[in-house]
Amino acid sequence: MKKRAFLALTAVAAVGLTACGAPTDPTGGGGSAEEVEPGYLAVADPDFAAGGELTVQVDYDVDEVGGLDPQAASAARGWMVEGLVYETLTTIDENLEVQPGLAASWEQPSDTEYVFQLDTDATFSNGRDMTVDDVAGSLQRLVDTPTTWTGQLGPISSVEATGDEEVTVTLAEPYTPFLAALANTPAAVLPMQEIDAGDIDVATEMLGTGPLVVAEHRQDEYWTFEPNEHHQAADELGFSGLRLEVVSDESTRVAALRDGSADLAMLNSVDSADALADASDVAVVNQQNTDFHYLIMNSIAGDEALQDEDVRFAINTAIDRDAINELVLGGTSQSTGVTPATLPDACVAEDLPSAQAAVEDAKAVIDDLGGLELNLVVYDSEAVLSDIAQVIQQNLAEIGVTVSIESYDYATYSSLVYADPSDFDLALSWFSGYADPSMVTTWWNPSLAGFTSVYNVGSDETSALIADAAQTPAGAERADLFSDLCASVDEESETVPLVLRPTEIGYRTDGLSPTLFADEGYGNVLRAITEYRAAE
Repeated sequence: MKKRAFLALTAVAAVGLTACGAPTDPTGGGGSAEEVEPGYLAVADPDFAAGGELTVQVDYDVDEVGGLDPQAASAARGWMVEGLVYETLTTIDENLEVQPGLAASWEQPSDTEYVFQLDTDATFSNGRDMTVDDVAGSLQRLVDTPTTWTGQLGPISSVEATGDEEVTVTLAEPYTPFLAALANTPAAVLPMQEIDAGDIDVATEMLGTGPLVVAEHRQDEYWTFEPNEHHQAADELGFSGLRLEVVSDESTRVAALRDGSADLAMLNSVDSADALADASDVAVVNQQNTDFHYLIMNSIAGDEALQDEDVRFAINTAIDRDAINELVLGGTSQSTGVTPATLPDACVAEDLPSAQAAVEDAKAVIDDLGGLELNLVVYDSEAVLSDIAQVIQQNLAEIGVTVSIESYDYATYSSLVYADPSDFDLALSWFSGYADPSMVTTWWNPSLAGFTSVYNVGSDETSALIADAAQTPAGAERADLFSDLCASVDEESETVPLVLRPTEIGYRTDGLSPTLFADEGYGNVLRAITEYRAAE
């Protein structure tokens, strides 16, 4: 059984992390994760006096590489911002379960066929009713012009308008995550009539059926939104407009919450939550995400020793995920395997082979090498990565691995990690966990993921488990497959899941009454925006 001198590590790590702003109190910190109702961190009060402008501060803007085309959106901030304007056939609720969106209902005549009945009241912000051609055309466009999300939708073989209010999608083979994949912004319904006529370029202009329309956008500075007067919730909105400010400096966002110049702000550090503990008009809550941090061990172009699975597994065994959670994330997170821990059928991180292995055995493997020196690269736009790196550095020192932490801007980091050939030994980053456990597992098949092929080899066993799980209905059989998949990935120890990546959200209790889910699958803090009520 794996044994750790956690208290001793805590004392050492706390000293090393203090300079980087991580909490020195191992008992935890950060925002409250207490649910006010099952599945909710906050529920908007219908009696809250409302009607004012809502001001939200975020840390970065949408990725402009693909413009504003939602099908090209590849990061959570793009999904959230563009999700204010666009809507999807399905959505996810506070329990991360799939619910109707622009599809009022659906049937599944077979394990490869989905028949959607559409919401006949859905209207684009230009006043035109949504049609089956918009729905079918949007999905076909995503198939015909592949993006990252095309792969997430699975093996679509045909999309047809099979009635005035009906669209049928047929898959080439069963794919359990299909409905969950439809729930994210890249699968949004677009105004295909206007696109096909050349009346709109969705890379530069947004036109959707969502609750808001864009009034103005200045890249990396701000967005302003106005209500979509044609939306079904238009008469019930509890705010007159939304100003979304892009503020990269976390201390500035904290100050804005203190002085009331922001109604809500996204925070990246549990330190920020602790710093606001004495602000009587500010609430800070901890939203659990399916996103998770991971460690890459470069088995292709890194140190030659990392080509040995036993060496990689020894490093994996030495990493103390409890210490990462307590010291860096203030106890707000939890360990995870490949399948995000909060999702149904996910594997149990405590049952992984590395969690059961002995640190003494890991040390013996490294001793046989006469020790090992490795670099660990991180990017500096997320301070938490450097903090996690320091915990890992101290963990690995216990087994004779000397780690040199190298911090770069993201462009330099990317040139080292994702270029061919890659140029690093170890690296830290994070994955979006999505809303179905199979959706993230494909990154462990280098031939499917692509970008991982420059630093990971993968295996036929793992790839087969990924494929089998994706075709297996939710339930005990799929859970068993995920358990085997997590164990296989853990033993190979190429890209190693660590802990979930929670979100700290601060808001002014005197200026805003929001609805916030306790769990989120697509990084969309503003998912329940139509329920928000901002004070005049």
